[in-house]
Amino acid sequence: MTENSKNSELHRQVRASEERLRLGETAGGIATFELDLTTGNWNWSAQAAGVFGFAADNKGVGLDHWQKAIFFDDAPKITTAMEAAAQSGEFYVEFRITAAGGLRWIVARGESTSTHGAAGPVVRGAIYDITERKTLEARLLALNETLEARVLEAREESHALDTLNGIGIAVAAEHDLQRLVQMVTDAGVELTHAGFGAFFYNIIDEKGEAYTLYTLSGVPREAFEKFPMPRNTAIFEPTFRGTATMRSADILADPRYGHNPPYNGMPKGHLPVRSYLAVPVTSRSGEVLGGLFFGHSQPGVFTARAERLITGLAAHAAVAIDNARLHAASQREIAARSVVEEELQRLNQTLERRIEERAAELATSTAKLEDTERRFKLLVEGVTDYAIFMLDPDGHIVNWNPGAERTKGYKREEILGRHFSTFYTEEDKAAGIPAKALTIAAQTSKFEAEGWRVRKDESRFWASVVINAIRDAEGEIVGFAKITRDLTERRAADDRAKQTQKMEAVGQLTGGVAHDFNNLLTIIIGNLETLQRSLGAAPLDADRLRRSVTNAMTGARRAETLTQRLLAFSRQQPLEPKSLDIGRLVTGMTDMLRRTLGEHITVETILGGGVWRAHADPNQLELAIINLAVNARDAISNGGRLTLETANVHLDERYAIGQIEVVPGQYVMLAITDNGSGMTPEVKAKAFDPFFTTKDVGHGTGLGLSQVYGFVKQSRGHVKIYSEVGEGTTIKLYLPRAHSTASLNDEDAEVQSLPRGSGAETVLVVEDDADVRNYTCDTLRDLGYVVLEAENGRRGLALLEANPQTKVLFTDVGLPGGMNGRQLADEARRRRPDLKVLFTTGYARNAIVHDGRLDPGVELITKPFSQAALAAKLRDILDARREPGRVLLVEDEPLIQMLATEYLEEANFQVDVAGSAAEAINKLGLVPGSYDAVIIDVGLPDRKGDTLIHEMKAIYPHLPIVLATGHNTRDLRAKFNEQNGLAFVNKPFAAQELLNALRSLGVGHGPSV
Repeated sequence: MTENSKNSELHRQVRASEERLRLGETAGGIATFELDLTTGNWNWSAQAAGVFGFAADNKGVGLDHWQKAIFFDDAPKITTAMEAAAQSGEFYVEFRITAAGGLRWIVARGESTSTHGAAGPVVRGAIYDITERKTLEARLLALNETLEARVLEAREESHALDTLNGIGIAVAAEHDLQRLVQMVTDAGVELTHAGFGAFFYNIIDEKGEAYTLYTLSGVPREAFEKFPMPRNTAIFEPTFRGTATMRSADILADPRYGHNPPYNGMPKGHLPVRSYLAVPVTSRSGEVLGGLFFGHSQPGVFTARAERLITGLAAHAAVAIDNARLHAASQREIAARSVVEEELQRLNQTLERRIEERAAELATSTAKLEDTERRFKLLVEGVTDYAIFMLDPDGHIVNWNPGAERTKGYKREEILGRHFSTFYTEEDKAAGIPAKALTIAAQTSKFEAEGWRVRKDESRFWASVVINAIRDAEGEIVGFAKITRDLTERRAADDRAKQTQKMEAVGQLTGGVAHDFNNLLTIIIGNLETLQRSLGAAPLDADRLRRSVTNAMTGARRAETLTQRLLAFSRQQPLEPKSLDIGRLVTGMTDMLRRTLGEHITVETILGGGVWRAHADPNQLELAIINLAVNARDAISNGGRLTLETANVHLDERYAIGQIEVVPGQYVMLAITDNGSGMTPEVKAKAFDPFFTTKDVGHGTGLGLSQVYGFVKQSRGHVKIYSEVGEGTTIKLYLPRAHSTASLNDEDAEVQSLPRGSGAETVLVVEDDADVRNYTCDTLRDLGYVVLEAENGRRGLALLEANPQTKVLFTDVGLPGGMNGRQLADEARRRRPDLKVLFTTGYARNAIVHDGRLDPGVELITKPFSQAALAAKLRDILDARREPGRVLLVEDEPLIQMLATEYLEEANFQVDVAGSAAEAINKLGLVPGSYDAVIIDVGLPDRKGDTLIHEMKAIYPHLPIVLATGHNTRDLRAKFNEQNGLAFVNKPFAAQELLNALRSLGVGHGPSV
């Protein structure tokens, strides 16, 4: 064969081989390729070009060209496979291409070889479509996953059923409630794959908010101990009320979450909860026993299947809890029955013996009771110092002991059956005292009193009486036990002891007065003798005369001060109380106190805001403050502090009962405090006694605190000492509140020159002491008055008749001849209603002073008086209108108090105010006969006004009363139709209506209009 023939045969074989390869590629869907790894050029068969969507004649196209057909995400796979082929010689890659029918899967497999003439390794291999294989693989994978999921679900269902069955069996056999609920909680955590679970026991109180953490699973109990129990919020309420199951994929996104303070969500430090599942546990009776609660830190954990499982588990739990409760109740009942049966058996076994023992006990008790009764009878019969007897419920005597016979004088047969009021005086019987005694004993079980009683021979004895109520088992009164003791001898001994104490006190008082007055008289008499000798000498020594006069006047003024203090202590000093601003008075005295006390003592003031005005004598109050400040100075050794404080206080009835002479009501308090040495209890108890002093001889009279006490009590106030040794002393003065402002302008009055008479004004002076009368008349003539003088009342009346131009009667209270100054003034005013009267006295007795205060309309100047004091007083009397009377206003409304007080004071009435019926009764009792009329509001806080009228009229039948009411007065007029001395006024009332009501009762001047 020729060379050409061989070549032709070879070419034919190659073409045949290529044809077979093409047919094979076409039939198998396989294409070949050749890829130059160095240049990135590749050649493929025509079938490969079709796979990529290129023309069949494309040769040597670059990688970047054919990559356009490859799915974007898979292009990096080609590059990675090329790099691997360059390293290992193996080329394999699966990738997707974008074809007309969609994405298709292609696999390229080849080997890297070296080719003659190539610059580097060349990959030769095949490309074929694996789309169908990939589809089958995907379907197989999905089928496997579904199968695995179903197998897993079946396993979980089987496990859940096993768990539920196990729990059902376990809880059915379990009677311990704690273990039972713990098993249910643990099972719930396992079934739901929860992070933790809990069972809260439902104990609903009136607020619906009492829940208790019963069991916990998945976390330690300490994780919840520091947090409060859940409340009935929108999240928890459906569970605790048993209304619904609560499941949330993310509780933080639930619209019901986070709206309840104080946390507005979970407290800080709470376990993180996103998935939330809660199911109520409800008993057969419908009672919500509690709730199962499950949580997880990731959202979306709990499914509907989990909810169904827990709902079933909750039903198991409810039945088990009910059964456990029934079991516990039955066990308790069985135990109780066992105890009862054992006790019955024991009692039956010992019944006969116990009957014998009880019979013996009763016999012994009876014997003891009989012995006790016998001893008690002997005791009662043997007591001769006490009258012991019994009364029936009506007060009739039913038994009688020898002591009663000895004390009362009646034999048993004489007195049994008679009423016990037989022993009371006629006055007590008329006042209903026996009936009141039994009433009080019945109400309080006991009545105690002391009083006069009457024996059979009608002699009286002072008795201590105790009546005790005797009741039966139902509490009904069956009688009274009465014990009477004769205290006549002891009372007489007490009276003698009191008289001895009085005489000792009088001796101390008179001794102190004599001592001080002897000192003062020595000064006065000595200087007067010096003055007398000097007047007889020539030439006269003016300086010596002036010195003697000054010393004598100093002694006299000291005697005057001592006398005033004695009168203040005895509460006989006439006071002129005014409406007084205590804060202003204290402020005005501050500088003087600083100068008086010295630089080593700091004076401080604490003045309360809105402090009321007080009703007191300003001059005496200033003297009291000075006395207290001086005492404080003496108690402070090396520098200290004195504090004056003011405030409003109200002393109620409970406080007043425990004090002496204290009327409940409103007061202005002035407290004076020092940080000195303080007082011992013994010193504090005697601090107010006259002439008692802890100072050295010659330093103090011992009358300072007694003057303060007398002044405050005379002003109807109260004083209290608080002191501790080494700490200091506080003395509090309580002065009654003033309900008027009548003296506002008096405080601002400036001191003017000595007021004088007009030269035509006549003054009648009635004084029995010739020296005093001469001094008084000379003083008045010096002041420009026409003076008439008389030595007694009858002579004064004669001069008054003969001199109708007389303007003022100036009389001493104590006059001889059977007519005192008050009687003279009354008769003079009867004859001359327009006559002004001025009294003078060195000791104001009850003729013109009651309860330490001047009677209404009375003017007084005390002896000794100066020319300036007499001039000012006389001028005030001549220039002022006469007050028509004194009125007690009983009204609890402050604004009406102020308005009515203003009306009355404009009409020159003196007004006292009471805010309650109790305060009014107290004031009337402390100042009997001092009020010309009482104005009462119907609506009082403690009792009705008409009730108060009955009480007042029973005590003071002639007291004029005006009743003020906001209703029609017709019913009140009919109610008091037979009562005299009453007038009525409607609220709101004008000033003239109120004054007309008073004038209709004869109170005030002039006829009603």
